[in-house]
Amino acid sequence: MPSHPIDTIERLRDAMNRHDLDAFVACFAPDYRSEQPNHPNRAFSGSHQVRRNWSTMFESMPDFRAELLRAAEHGDTVWSEWHWYGTLRDGTPKEIGGVILAGIQNDRIAWGRLYTEDIETGGGDIDAAMDRFRRPG
Repeated sequence: MPSHPIDTIERLRDAMNRHDLDAFVACFAPDYRSEQPNHPNRAFSGSHQVRRNWSTMFESMPDFRAELLRAAEHGDTVWSEWHWYGTLRDGTPKEIGGVILAGIQNDRIAWGRLYTEDIETGGGDIDAAMDRFRRPG
C-alpha cells in the first residue's frame, strides 16, 4: 500500500539530517524536474543533479540540519516549509528558509518548485524594503 505523500517529505528530512546522500537521492524519481520560479536559470532535470547539488551541500556544511516547519498535502502534492542551517567550512553561519511544492508519485518526488532563499539577518526593516518601490534601481 502506498504511503501518504507527506511521508516521502518526512523521509527526505530524515535523510538530510543523517547526511545520508543515497537515502536522500532515493526520495527522488530518476527523471525528477526542479524549478525555482524566482531563479528560472536554476531549473534542471534528473536525480543525478540532485546528487551533485546535495553532495556539495553536505560537504560544505558538515553540521547541516533541516527542520520541516510545516507540511500539508493535497492529492499528490505536498507543500512544505523549511529551515536549513549549518556552518560553512570557513566558519560562516548559513541559514536558508522557504517553501517547496513537491509532486509525489510512487513514493518519490517527481517534481519540485522551490521558493527557498538565504535568510537575511542584517538587512533593513520593512520600511527600508518598501523604499525599493519608491526609489527603484
